[in-house]
Formats: sequence, structure tokens, C-alpha cells
Amino acid sequence: MAPIGFSTGCIKLADLKVGLSAAETSVAAVELCALREHTFIPLIDSLDELNLDRFSYVSFHVPSKLEKLSEEVVVERLRPVASRGWSMVVHPDVALSPRLWKPFGELLCIENMDKRKPCGRTTDELSEIFEAFPEASLCFDIGHARQIDPTMGEAERMLKTFAGRIRQIHLSAVDSHSKHATLDRQSISEFQRLAHLIPKDAPVILETPIKKEAVPKELDRARRALGWD
Repeated sequence: MAPIGFSTGCIKLADLKVGLSAAETSVAAVELCALREHTFIPLIDSLDELNLDRFSYVSFHVPSKLEKLSEEVVVERLRPVASRGWSMVVHPDVALSPRLWKPFGELLCIENMDKRKPCGRTTDELSEIFEAFPEASLCFDIGHARQIDPTMGEAERMLKTFAGRIRQIHLSAVDSHSKHATLDRQSISEFQRLAHLIPKDAPVILETPIKKEAVPKELDRARRALGWD
């Protein structure tokens, strides 16, 4: 099976050391989270100090909103991430200048969005984005897709349409306020119905907000949701 792990931000937002410490307990994948803009440059500057040898898959989440930093600065500072061959998860409303981002090729991993965002929420909206970024890959967030369409029809369409682009999976429940939530019985049942469409080699990153001691149980719930048990 593909490696499974956590985003450092979901275990302890903006506290990389705590997030990595929890992730190191039992997983083979990790997403370094710089979701908040003020954490981005400190995280980039700390890359050489991080011991990530035990992880078979590492990705990097770019800030979800740019207010003080320009796209040019972010792209330039991402070059050490690209040089390591890590996927860079980007919200489509951040990558507004294709000429800057396109050189990253498939390492640019565009994530489907929740209802708060103005684009990238549906298969049709993503298709327009991939016209501008033909080599980019997809970070398929099944919780976002479920929030957009609780029938899971949009999630199924997305999985079938972009099967060849899926580079990473984000897994969590997402509530009505667009907040990530732990997996519950209903979300697990609904995700199981589409588990056969999720590429078996796509690394899975959990974004469920949990404490370190809850990692093993959440991993068990995730494996059930993916049909791995």
C-alpha cells in the first residue's frame, strides 16, 4: 500500500517539532505544513536541519493565502523544496501567475477546494485550472469534495477525470464551517464507497486535528476509510 501519514499542522498548528515528533511514531509519510503565511519562510529556512530520513514520502504545503508575500518571493523560496523532489501542495487561488509556477511541472500539486474558495471546487473548475497548468498534478482532498457535494458524486467524477494526475490524497472529515475534523462513522462509510477509485500508489496525508496520543487510532480509522483493513 501507499505510505500514509499526517500533516504537521494538524497535530500542532505551526509547531513543526511537535508535529514531526508525533508523525515519527508510526508513519512513513509527512506533509510539512506552512499553511499560515508567517510560518513559510521559517520552515523553508529550517529544511536543512530536519531529519526526515525515516519518511518515504515528504510533501510541502504552501500558504493558503498570500497577504505580505508576493507570488514571486514564494516561488523563489520554494526552489529548495523542488530540488528535493517534494510535491508542493498549492491552493489554486494562490497560484495566479502560471508563468511563475509552471516550471515546477508535476511537483506543483494543486488541491481541490472547499466551499470558501472561489475556484478549484469542482471537476469543471479544476479542468480550467489544468488548462493553465498542463503538467501539474492533483492533491485530491476527499473531505473537500464531500463538502461540495455530500452525495459524493463530484468526488467520484473528480477521481475518474483526474485519475492520472493524482499525486497525493488529503484525508479528513470537513465540517460545515470548512474546518477539518476527525474521521467518524459516516465519513468513513462514504469514503469507503469510493476507495476503489483512489490510486493505490498515491501517498495519503491525514489532516484530521488530533493529539499525539490519538495518532494510532486515527490511522486505523483512515485505513478503514481507504478499504485497507
